Amino acid sequence: MKILFATGNQSKIKRFFKELSDNGIELLSLNDINVNIDIEENGKDAIENAIIKAMAYYKETGMITMAMDDTLYLEGIPDKLQPGTHVRRVNGKKLNDEEMIEHYTKLAKKYGVDGKITARWIYGIALIKDNKINTYTWSKDDFYITDKRNDKLEKGYPLNSISINKKLNKYFTDITEEDKKIINQEETDVIEFIKNSIGE
Repeated sequence: MKILFATGNQSKIKRFFKELSDNGIELLSLNDINVNIDIEENGKDAIENAIIKAMAYYKETGMITMAMDDTLYLEGIPDKLQPGTHVRRVNGKKLNDEEMIEHYTKLAKKYGVDGKITARWIYGIALIKDNKINTYTWSKDDFYITDKRNDKLEKGYPLNSISINKKLNKYFTDITEEDKKIINQEETDVIEFIKNSIGE
């Protein structure tokens, strides 16, 4: 069974690849099929953006397609500065990894307490098979975005270099597979959603 993951971000592919592969599901990226569509992701939340993206690639390829989006909320900053669905786009400009790190460290320095802002990711995923859309949304524990960056950079997830898990007091880039089990962030619920969606 093959699923198109409508992303060119290899870190997102890696996030789910092994567990899906262990369940007989091959995850393909946009790089694998050499198709790239210019899509306006103008949904009001992560689920709407995921549906927009998944539907565009499903119509283009006819493959079982899934797409994922996320929203970011920061405590204590003005509403007009909330990233929401525009985590990488600021004032109409799409930021590269280094620009993202610079932007969010400045927010932490200006609005944080001791250089830290409490933050939360909310994720949305949409999977389309046989013209049927299934969606799933989930969130993780609050964490800190800090004004001090870690030396490690995870390509595709630049904010992990300035994000700290509250329970472990570790940068996301330093969290091991064993740590993920301790803090229960293995995302088995997402894997089950994908399996159930394609099994219908």
